[in-house]
Amino acid sequence: MKIGMVLYPTFGGSGVVGTELGKALAAKGHEVHFITYSQPVRLGFFRENIFYHEVSITDYPLFDFQPYETQLASKMVDVVKYEKLDVLHVHYAIPHASAAFMAKQILKDQGIDIPYVTTLHGTDITLVGRDPSFEPVITFCINQSDAVTAVSESLKNSTYEHFKISREIHVIPNFVVPAEENREFSEHMRRKYACDGEYIICHVSNFRKVKRVDDVLRVFAKVNDLKPSRLILVGDGPERYNCERICRELNLCDRVIFLGKVRDTAHVLEIADVFLLPSETESFGLAALEAMAVGVPVISSNTGGIPEVNTHGYSGYLSDVGDVVDMAKNMLFLLQEENLKKFKVHAKERSKAFSLNSILTKYEEIYLNLIKAKSTK
Repeated sequence: MKIGMVLYPTFGGSGVVGTELGKALAAKGHEVHFITYSQPVRLGFFRENIFYHEVSITDYPLFDFQPYETQLASKMVDVVKYEKLDVLHVHYAIPHASAAFMAKQILKDQGIDIPYVTTLHGTDITLVGRDPSFEPVITFCINQSDAVTAVSESLKNSTYEHFKISREIHVIPNFVVPAEENREFSEHMRRKYACDGEYIICHVSNFRKVKRVDDVLRVFAKVNDLKPSRLILVGDGPERYNCERICRELNLCDRVIFLGKVRDTAHVLEIADVFLLPSETESFGLAALEAMAVGVPVISSNTGGIPEVNTHGYSGYLSDVGDVVDMAKNMLFLLQEENLKKFKVHAKERSKAFSLNSILTKYEEIYLNLIKAKSTK
């Protein structure tokens, strides 16, 4: 198959999942064409069956805001037409689903029928999508999609609850790509960040308010009072300054490491003992799954799709949003030596339910069904 993959090329979950999905499809022999405004951060090195098409943004003085959606649609038309694509897969509803609909209509006028799949990832539905100014467009473009997927049952239910969706939504969860483990490297790096007898807590996010990174710091402060630990924060965003201020207030500056954005977080997670994710809402919780995949148990909130990933009492613990006392109590329990050893094994085992191979076939089935339906028209 020839597949067009449209996504945000950034560190966010939708971009990571879309990129890794494209790479895995290419490895199976499909031809994958990435269409976006810059090279995806997880695309990496030159590899077989992968092509990248950059959407050029022209700086016309007439516009206060450049019409990216229109230029994206034009690029999609061009790639579908000249690369002879079989299907488009757009990740994140805004503006990719609407651009795909526009491209589909333009191509139909030229005698080309291109089906498109829309994958809903989270804030396109739970946050941005609920803005009344976006709602009519999102509803229309989801209903016009040839197939719709969501990354969790929670997100599927939210979509039906807040939008008038007439299409079936298929739940295909996010997946984890196994990283090559280098135990010697991990032990070396752990000694760089923590002394013997200290634990390492890790958090990875885009530092937006919804991630509640201030709760990460407050939980850590309670844990560190009883068990000497280090906190590694991976990522950057609007809440970073506030987090640095809280570190100073709580006298934690010598215990907290701000790494900033890291392209490959797996090697950071490998040196951690516990992963902390106290988000206000998560459609899935990809960062938690990536931690579990390297044997790191998770302390998290019980919101959105997180309970579909982190099993309470098995791969970690769930607490109500904002309950830093309960999160700290659960983490202290995990950090007891025998408990930590057991939960590390359980976390890795739980992550196997989200293996790339099993999830890849679900997307391939959707693509093939759309292509077959097109050929019978």
